[in-house]
Amino acid sequence: MAKTLTEKILLNHLVEGEYQVGEPIGIKIDQTLTQDATGTMAYLQFESMGLDKVQNELAVSYVDHNTVQVGFENADDHKYLQSLAANKGIIFSRPGNGICHQVHLERFGAPGKTLLGSDSHTPTGGGLSMIAIGAGGLDIAVAMAGGAFHIITPKVIEIRLTNKLRPWVSAKDVILTVLQKFGVKGNVNCIFEYTGEGVKSLQVPERATICNMGAECGVTTSIFPSDENTKLFLDAHNRGDLYVELSADEGAKYDSLFEIDLSKVEPLCACPHSPGNIKTIKELAGKKIDQVLIGSCTNSSYDDMRKVANILDGNIVHPSVSLGVAPGSREVLLMLSEDGSLEKLVKAGARILESACGFCIGNHQSPSSNAVSLRTSNRNFEGRSGTKDAQLYLVSPETAALSAIRGVFTNPLDEKIIKYPGSKIVDHFTVDDSMFIFPDENSSNVEIIRGPNIGNPPENIALPYNVSGEITIKVGDKITTDHIMPAGARLKYRSNIPAYAEFVFENVDSSFASRCKDNINNNKNNFIVAGASYGQGSSREHAAICPMYLGVKVVLAVSIERIHQNNLCNFGIVPLIFTNEEDYNDIKQGEDIFIEDLPDQITMAHLENNPVIVKIGNRNIKMKCDITKEQLDMLVAGGLLNLLKNK
Repeated sequence: MAKTLTEKILLNHLVEGEYQVGEPIGIKIDQTLTQDATGTMAYLQFESMGLDKVQNELAVSYVDHNTVQVGFENADDHKYLQSLAANKGIIFSRPGNGICHQVHLERFGAPGKTLLGSDSHTPTGGGLSMIAIGAGGLDIAVAMAGGAFHIITPKVIEIRLTNKLRPWVSAKDVILTVLQKFGVKGNVNCIFEYTGEGVKSLQVPERATICNMGAECGVTTSIFPSDENTKLFLDAHNRGDLYVELSADEGAKYDSLFEIDLSKVEPLCACPHSPGNIKTIKELAGKKIDQVLIGSCTNSSYDDMRKVANILDGNIVHPSVSLGVAPGSREVLLMLSEDGSLEKLVKAGARILESACGFCIGNHQSPSSNAVSLRTSNRNFEGRSGTKDAQLYLVSPETAALSAIRGVFTNPLDEKIIKYPGSKIVDHFTVDDSMFIFPDENSSNVEIIRGPNIGNPPENIALPYNVSGEITIKVGDKITTDHIMPAGARLKYRSNIPAYAEFVFENVDSSFASRCKDNINNNKNNFIVAGASYGQGSSREHAAICPMYLGVKVVLAVSIERIHQNNLCNFGIVPLIFTNEEDYNDIKQGEDIFIEDLPDQITMAHLENNPVIVKIGNRNIKMKCDITKEQLDMLVAGGLLNLLKNK
């Protein structure tokens, strides 16, 4: 029977369950990656499993998030990560080596492999024909221990590309076209598989950009075939021995089809405050801008940066604009230095930023009040930049560079003065692995260094029979993990759950944490009520860990995103979905809530699709609990770590 590329790779890695759309399966994970903001907790959890070494094929620990080291906390985390990596047989990518997804693509990604990363943009690896999935840190710890990763067998959506892009139109515009079609919700348990003649016109970094931002649609991952362009990329990185040709069989059946004629794609923009709020650049042309930031794991490849340098060449950044450029890796920065592009950027007035996540996660370069900021990154959630009233627009590197010169939104298709720089086929990249620390046979003797900011994973209790308390907070639609757990200046507390928990919902309701603690002192549990697409965005498991630490037992929502639901189950918080959305509208913050026989109710919800009855005030409300057998076991035990300890 003809198979999709997705089916081929998943079936080749299937270790649990039956491959049937909608049913749970477990897959073997070949490679794992972490970054420093999520890695400390992932490795603390791995340590708690008592294993001497990682058990999977390849594990890499990257430092790319908390590189602005104000205070001791981030530097302490880095020491812990480096020493832990040496002790447990993990490759360590030092600060300054680059953004995890860009570097992994360059040095470790391989067609046909599975990759699990503690970052939601891990699907970048789909550009190299990998099944690359973002997950919470505890899932990565289990994978490093040799355990399976559990997903729902996905629907596979074919995105068929025809023709090729016009000059000034880029891969960023392609994925914005996809977002325009699919939006940021309703795509759970789906995979985008790119096919068609148009695929051949896209190089691996362009494919990676498209897969990277597929995460904003909420899909499990995205994937391209492995072909001659894949071979060229691997050969140019001295890794040609990893090449294997991979594609769907002729006649493979897909669950749905979306066709894109690349020759008709327009320069697009994601407007505030959602990656799914798409407009054409033509509609925005002439609008004044204040800041332009080029980089992030989405658009920081050598070809992206080289194009930007050539557009800026001989020009000066507009006086009203601050321009920052962050190459995605040390490799990219070295190549820009070697070919003269770096000089062009500096002469044009660009501020050269560290090869790190930086501005994308609000770690620096916060814009001024009410500023309009054009960025080539992947998310523009309200307040994510560090400036709550800033207006963030997501655009291509070409649009960003032209607009930086003119001081206003500039439609590349109308450009008459600056020549389009075109793409460059690179047959040899500058490869320098000296910023990796590879473990050796004596690494078990390395002492693991724990500074005062390194805590322990918080413990939970088994799910109580009856739970009661109050609706501690009610929030609306599209609440992201940034809303739940702020990044930016708060990231340095991620290794210290009691400290980080003080900031849960800080930008939504700053009194939430204190109310939770008051309820705990009064023997009351805390409950969260949310609208649609709760927990979208980052994979940060702290958006589940910290609420768990604050006594949250249940989240009641109109819908919950895939990664976040799994994180909730990992840490023993029950995810319930409204059977009748009108019930959400009737609930008020502060109301009393009681759920009787909760372990039994969610068990019957799983086995027989029974409703879970929740009493709020004097009303009995029916909820759904759509969970897998693995998630049920976790919830009853009080979380995955408890479940593993009990086995």
